[in-house]
Amino acid sequence: MSKIYFEDIAVGDKTTSESRTVTKEEILDFARKYDPQSFHIDEEAAKKSIYGGLIASGWHTASTLMRLLVDNMTNSRAGLGSPGFDDLRWIRPVRPDDSLRYESTVIETRKSESRPDMGIVRAEVKLFNQNDEVVLNMKSIGMVKARPE
Repeated sequence: MSKIYFEDIAVGDKTTSESRTVTKEEILDFARKYDPQSFHIDEEAAKKSIYGGLIASGWHTASTLMRLLVDNMTNSRAGLGSPGFDDLRWIRPVRPDDSLRYESTVIETRKSESRPDMGIVRAEVKLFNQNDEVVLNMKSIGMVKARPE
């Protein structure tokens, strides 16, 4: 597969991913390690919470998005990492056996002023569940290598 360089990316470009199912075991494992709030680790407590049942940590949801990005887009890009993201929002809870997929739309590209060998790509990224409901959205910022001369 040929690499996609900064010059190959345009505002309006869209990418999508295959789905990935989040299991109850993954939710529990992640939450026990990183976000042990009762509605993430205790099914009975979660039933009594405002969520009415077990839900994934928002950080687990974001980590699942990262895995989908790497599996479906990042490896074909001449990516150089990311300085971060903006406007991360968890819109709906992710529950056991939800299947998640993303859609990403490039909203800005610009050549780096300090590093002419790379550009910055901003994209609006939405993560959907199996019912086509948005569960997370954010604006990503990626650094992409310029095409070698």
